[in-house]
Amino acid sequence: MANQSSILWPERLLPGYTDNFVSNEVIAVNLTAQQVWELLADISRWNSYYKNCAQITEPDAGSYLKEGSVFKFSTFGFPPLTCTVKESVVPKQGTAGRLAWHSTTDDGLELYHAWIVEELEKNRVRILTQEVQNGPVFKEWARDAPNKMLLGHQDWLDGLVQAARGQEVRKTNLESVNFPVRQLDAEKVE
Repeated sequence: MANQSSILWPERLLPGYTDNFVSNEVIAVNLTAQQVWELLADISRWNSYYKNCAQITEPDAGSYLKEGSVFKFSTFGFPPLTCTVKESVVPKQGTAGRLAWHSTTDDGLELYHAWIVEELEKNRVRILTQEVQNGPVFKEWARDAPNKMLLGHQDWLDGLVQAARGQEVRKTNLESVNFPVRQLDAEKVE
């Protein structure tokens, strides 16, 4: 088996040294990295397959996330987070796709969310998402069971694969534990 790619972390946000860390991964057969990438890198398509996002504000340059892009979205019940894309590499033959963004809030929360999308042998694609978080709420969430962040990110991966296959998104992990999804849709983004 070939080596698989790993997330490139900013030194000060290495997993293990943050308040919370989650890692989710799927490997799907009969999909390409490009099919997955088109759904992931185009923020206008997120809410078609990820039920835990709302109030999306696209970057000024359009919906496709590129390095330096700034966008907003609400997730896990938080008001819209302002995120800056730190890495955006389109997957190509022999090169993993990479997408990562960083966000800080006025009340001291910080997160770094990264993705890898890569082709594997035997007609498979690997999708890895990992996130580190700092702040009091994330310390609490790290101790909670079930882990809402872990469930929500699995929902994102599952929905991404379902959408790439042309399927409807099924009931989610978060819904199964009665976590409200898209609870801020009615509010206006500034």
